[in-house]
Amino acid sequence: MPVTDNRFFRVRVAAVTDVTPSFRRFTFTGADLDDYADPGYDQRIKVVFPSATATLDDMPTGDDWYDLWRAMDAAARPPFRTYTTRAVRNEVREVDVDMVAHEVTGPASAWIHSARVGDEVLLLAPVAPHEGVSSGIDFVPPAQTGAFLIAGDETAAPAIAVILEQLPADARGTVVLEVPRAGDIAYLPHHPGFDYRVAARGDERHAHLVPQTKDAAAALVPAGRGAQVEEVDIDGGLLWEVPRTAKGGAALKSAPLYAWLAGEAGAIKQLRRHLVAAHGVDRRAVAFMGYWRLGRPEV
Repeated sequence: MPVTDNRFFRVRVAAVTDVTPSFRRFTFTGADLDDYADPGYDQRIKVVFPSATATLDDMPTGDDWYDLWRAMDAAARPPFRTYTTRAVRNEVREVDVDMVAHEVTGPASAWIHSARVGDEVLLLAPVAPHEGVSSGIDFVPPAQTGAFLIAGDETAAPAIAVILEQLPADARGTVVLEVPRAGDIAYLPHHPGFDYRVAARGDERHAHLVPQTKDAAAALVPAGRGAQVEEVDIDGGLLWEVPRTAKGGAALKSAPLYAWLAGEAGAIKQLRRHLVAAHGVDRRAVAFMGYWRLGRPEV
């Protein structure tokens, strides 16, 4: 069954490392991080930040934390965002989380810009030990997968990095990544079975991500018979679908291609439509996550 046993960990920054110009790694330490689970792949966690109007002590941390948080006055709510567990070292009680450092547009980017060793946050993450498939993992490929297509922008890069590190050496596929700067191209770890199509963003957003992902799909599997795709209103709804069985596992036993798409909602919607409706990829083999929306400020 999917793992849903999450709790809050109060941690402090032990180190700040600029991995590339845009990717900043925060190493967190805490007295109970030996209980922090590492189910693997793209494990989602929440990071709660202090703000000018709310402290970490103001954050509800019980089982009904979200309902209580929503009921709070907006100014009294500690802000939180979703990130990926980059690495866990339970034996020394450390967790790494990579975040994108960009211009300050909200409380998370402000914290990323100014955080120093000793600063505290809360991490909402799964607890060890665990069994089954974690509910916070969206990379759920069939046991028999002919090829992988992994694509996203910089917000997906930490998750892509962990996926590449943890896939077996005989896995094959293509990774497409669009990053803010040329110095960010080297962020991803090497996997011997993958073709890398990584480029810095030019004047037009998605000018690399969208066409390169479409081209990679054409190279990995022949075009099939397209299927009808239910359109998602990315301004009013959540662009997020991970095909699973009732027990949380992969929706298919085997597939010639498994696609994992994550990043800006407009681009991900376009790519999902192309893969399923135009190219004929089985929709049960396409996981897509619209992390954010272009033109919508961070709140």
